[in-house]
Amino acid sequence: MNSKTNDQDKSTQLENSLTGFSITKHYPIWFAISGVLIVTSVIFLSVWGLHLGIDFRGGTLRDIEFQKTTDTNEVRQGLTEGGFTALVQPVNDRRLIVKTEPQSADEQVKLNTLLESHFGKFQELAFESIGPAIGRELVNRAYWQVILVTLGVVIYISYSFRKIGVNARHFKLSSWKLGLATIIALGHDLIIPLGVFAWLGHYRGVEIDSLFVTALLTILGFSVHDTIVVFDRIRETSQKFAGKPLSVIIDYSIWSTLGRSINTSSTFIFVLLATLLFGGTTVFYFVFALLVGVAAGTYSSIFIASPILYLWQKK
Repeated sequence: MNSKTNDQDKSTQLENSLTGFSITKHYPIWFAISGVLIVTSVIFLSVWGLHLGIDFRGGTLRDIEFQKTTDTNEVRQGLTEGGFTALVQPVNDRRLIVKTEPQSADEQVKLNTLLESHFGKFQELAFESIGPAIGRELVNRAYWQVILVTLGVVIYISYSFRKIGVNARHFKLSSWKLGLATIIALGHDLIIPLGVFAWLGHYRGVEIDSLFVTALLTILGFSVHDTIVVFDRIRETSQKFAGKPLSVIIDYSIWSTLGRSINTSSTFIFVLLATLLFGGTTVFYFVFALLVGVAAGTYSSIFIASPILYLWQKK
């Protein structure tokens, strides 16, 4: 009798907790939003591709500081008229980053002479030269880094949540499905920033470098952390309310962790926005990639990963 009363009390507690609208019930809306973003990103990547920086395709990088204030557009135009294909990025009103294709010693002297004759004397603060072979090796390493991180996530989640369906009476949930749902969410979180940077590369000439790969790996870590929090609450709720269907379990779990997810993401996003505005040009696109990825990761953890579990159970 007491056991039955306790079950009724738990059921009442669960129903009273679900004051918001159902996340699982409206899954077509969330999937449609993500679908539009993913399809658009894939089109951008297919048509334009990514504008690889010298880290990946080889080239030279100069960090130079002029003695007087210099206009970035004038430097860019001067190099173009001199026969050089270069990407010029401002650091401050006198300091510039100049990236070019691989150059011989004579071409380097010619470029330095052109800059000095048109814009005055300057100091070369740093110079880097990367060959095409090293660039290809870095591309391969970047691919393997993402693949190994993804496999590690699947193995970890599959093992950690291996007993998630033991206490559930109305549904059976395998841990490998949680791992697969996480991978789908991570793919969502990677494709969207890649699509954004394909667009930026085509219209703004933005190149991706090793910092961009670091941003992608950071996005993976943040998104996995947020998704695991929701999955862990699903495991706890399935044990506490064993007689409830999966849709109710998921909705309760999402709503009970929603405040935490929003607060954590908002704090991180505020820091990124501050860095984006005041951090300078050298880290601008690195921080921007993080900002796009964190926003996509927060969305997928709430509206993609868990509803995928519900959809599989429903089918």
